[in-house]
Amino acid sequence: MDLRRVFGQSVLLGLTMLPMLSSAAGKCERLVVTGSPDAPPYLWQDPQNPKHLIGASADLLQQVAGQLGIKVEMLYAGKRSQALDEVRSGRMDMLADAPLTVSELETLDYIHPPLLENDYLVWTRKDSALVYNEAQDLHGHPGALSEKSRMTPAFGTFAEQQLTLVRTPNLTQAFQKLLLGEVDYVLAGRYSGMAAAQALSMANDLVARSQPVDKPGLFLAVSHNSACNDPWLRGQLAKKMTELPASGLTEAILQRNIERWKSQQQQPVSTPKQ
Repeated sequence: MDLRRVFGQSVLLGLTMLPMLSSAAGKCERLVVTGSPDAPPYLWQDPQNPKHLIGASADLLQQVAGQLGIKVEMLYAGKRSQALDEVRSGRMDMLADAPLTVSELETLDYIHPPLLENDYLVWTRKDSALVYNEAQDLHGHPGALSEKSRMTPAFGTFAEQQLTLVRTPNLTQAFQKLLLGEVDYVLAGRYSGMAAAQALSMANDLVARSQPVDKPGLFLAVSHNSACNDPWLRGQLAKKMTELPASGLTEAILQRNIERWKSQQQQPVSTPKQ
């Protein structure tokens, strides 16, 4: 047996497989992504181009994907439930702001850790006498919560059993109830509450208590039916998500998008929907 010939054939076979392996690792050059269209400062429809979504989640994902050499297109797919259907089907590749729910594990792969953590705070009027240190302190006090809010299942169960909460169509109406004295507090995200309060010129009338009542994550979730869903992509995204908190990028992008949202609201008079 000519060992040199065998060895040469093996090397040749290995070399011919290299392009296949590299293309398998980087086959996804473009991700079509969607999410909630009315959740500032995380995601909302671009008023200049309503077919697209903008916001902190979009900016962070663009940054991370860019480092991996992947282009991201953030598209509006309708309301939240419609966006989820588009990703489940594989017509779109990913949700940028998926809450972690057990039922969706059959259709989505969640990237851990989350892209963002959405701290839900207790917002009160500045002159409020409400004493709050933990969620149990809210028992017996009427509160409000936007029906668009997505809390963790554990807190949702606690709230249903222990708290008196009115659900409003959006955060604007919840804050209005608070200022009118119809409720004692509102549960709202740290940054979505900040964006709404500033856009509604309520920032001087409201205060957010520092201790979060809940900390649901906003995850990147890749469809099982996406052609881009492979171990390489999931692993690289998970690595980037792990690096994000120490980078300082998240806070800067959130603040920038609060100002962006506020500026847009001051042009045509409108109100936030989240």
